[in-house]
Amino acid sequence: MNISGKTALTGLIGSPVSHSISPKMHNLAFQALGLDCVYLAFDLGNSDFGKAVEGLKEIGILGFNITMPYKNRIVEFTDELTPAARLTGACNTVTVRDGRMIGHTTDGVGFMDSVRDYGHDITGRKMTILGAGGAALPIIAQAALDGVAQIDIFRRKRPGAFEKTVAFAGNVQESTGCTVAVFDFSDAEQMRKSIAGSAILVNATNIGMAPDPDACPIPDDSYLRPDLIVYDIIYNPRRTRLLDMAIKAGCPAHNGESMILFQGAASFKCWTGMDMPVDLIRNQIITSW
Repeated sequence: MNISGKTALTGLIGSPVSHSISPKMHNLAFQALGLDCVYLAFDLGNSDFGKAVEGLKEIGILGFNITMPYKNRIVEFTDELTPAARLTGACNTVTVRDGRMIGHTTDGVGFMDSVRDYGHDITGRKMTILGAGGAALPIIAQAALDGVAQIDIFRRKRPGAFEKTVAFAGNVQESTGCTVAVFDFSDAEQMRKSIAGSAILVNATNIGMAPDPDACPIPDDSYLRPDLIVYDIIYNPRRTRLLDMAIKAGCPAHNGESMILFQGAASFKCWTGMDMPVDLIRNQIITSW
């Protein structure tokens, strides 16, 4: 990589950030396309977040990603939000244009693009999603914006949090026309009914993530059928118990690696206006991660 006096800066802010593969992805993409840009990671754990964001803006950063714990807080510093970012109240990507900061959420775009990349069309169909945390909300919002007809959300019935999800669901439904309902995660029969009528089942919880790969978010494999798409956004391990069950049931089964790839590609396009060379990134970084 040749750094010049004209090299444009992009990057990641959050804490922690040292584990991120985003610098590898974006810098390889910049090199492959001959772009005079660099992507760096900045840990803001001991920093004044507002001053750091304003500093990035003042030095002319092209754009940046935001990870935990700042995805919600960044919203107050933006001048404009995309429809999905408005619905979720959070951003993972910012572009800076003419001194204005535009907030995007590319997690949902990454999910939907990866579903299409796997050869599935869920437009006009029903989704059941397990979980309503930071990963689930942008998936729900973007799926609704992209034409998914119905979404059933299952989350644990914790006081306050459950009602907040119901309010979010109502906002998504009103804004998009997608029918969105929220159910108690412990309601096994409703979960069975929802999955039975769905084209895709998405696990957006951490159930099955290392170091507890034997945990599973559904009671048993009787909830599955061969034509059900099963998408577990967990990528460590690559094969969760849910995906093992889905494969044995003959379901199309996918983990979260492709979502990471395509959310990065969506951020890349926000900043550069160009398509990330996803096959190169997949082959050289994602598959060997």
